[in-house]
Amino acid sequence: MSASIGSKVGQRRSIGRSSLQVSGLGLGTAPLGGLYRDLSDEEAQATVDAAWDAGVRFFDTAPLYGNTKAEHRLGDALRRYPRDEYVLTTKVGRRFVPRTSPFDNREGWQNPLPFEAVYDYTHDGILRSYEDSQQRLGIVDIDILLIHDIGRLTHGEQNPHYWKQLTEGGGFRALERLRSSGAIKAVGLGVNEGAAILEAMAEFDIDCALLAGRYTLLEQTTLDDLLPACEARGVSILLGGAFNSGILARGVEGDLKFNYGEAPPDVIERVARLEAVCRAHGVPLAAAALQFPYAHPAVATVLTGARSADELRQNVASFEQPIPVALWAALREAALLDPRAPLPED
Repeated sequence: MSASIGSKVGQRRSIGRSSLQVSGLGLGTAPLGGLYRDLSDEEAQATVDAAWDAGVRFFDTAPLYGNTKAEHRLGDALRRYPRDEYVLTTKVGRRFVPRTSPFDNREGWQNPLPFEAVYDYTHDGILRSYEDSQQRLGIVDIDILLIHDIGRLTHGEQNPHYWKQLTEGGGFRALERLRSSGAIKAVGLGVNEGAAILEAMAEFDIDCALLAGRYTLLEQTTLDDLLPACEARGVSILLGGAFNSGILARGVEGDLKFNYGEAPPDVIERVARLEAVCRAHGVPLAAAALQFPYAHPAVATVLTGARSADELRQNVASFEQPIPVALWAALREAALLDPRAPLPED
């Protein structure tokens, strides 16, 4: 399956003020690290190959995924392709060391590599993490470096301590050093909360932010503050979690995970309403979920994970599915979309 000329997948949007352009659909690689279910090296390779054949040219990974497994697998898969034809992102903020504590299956990784994370957002910690990622990937040229999981959602009361590592401990300075030297082309955050991005923008000139969820068919509160601020500052959003961890992929008869946990009753009820409107217009819920956030001018790409070539092709089909304008109007009429949200064109 190859991307056709003019396909949404193959469209290009710029990242901030950098020279980078990313494809409309990107591949997130948490599933390659064994999130919720393990997969073989061959399945991982086939997934990346299917993404490439479909026109995906943006690939995001992180040391966290499978405790470094996803970086190994993505690098192995991508090294057979021309380096100047894709954009590659990884993350910093955790260094990985040999595991000394018992593995906690609540982390969600199935059959991860035998390492554990040490949070480190300092100048030297970020440089070390960057160099470790280069070696795991087997790829020197990493395009975008993202600060991973800074914020209260991850660190709670410890967040001020780690924030100081970025501001006073030289973490931001390390990113600027890498960007200004040309080692990387863009910097930003990879987080699950809009507040962390706003706080970073007040301190440092970021190019982009990978936001997991927070602007989806189910959640649009970032229209209050984050998305207008990104538009004003020229900061691009790399939108992950468009399915809110699963519930928007197949509706209430599918995976009832919502934002990495079990979906509460009010979310299930809202998804059922979304699904009913989509069904009335002959549109799969997954298609509406993937295409809705891409209509916002601050969103440069929509990232989806996939555990197989078949899942990848399903996501591509959902992103390319023609959707009548009447669907978006009906969702807005039913008070299921914020009236301020930009809507996809027919």
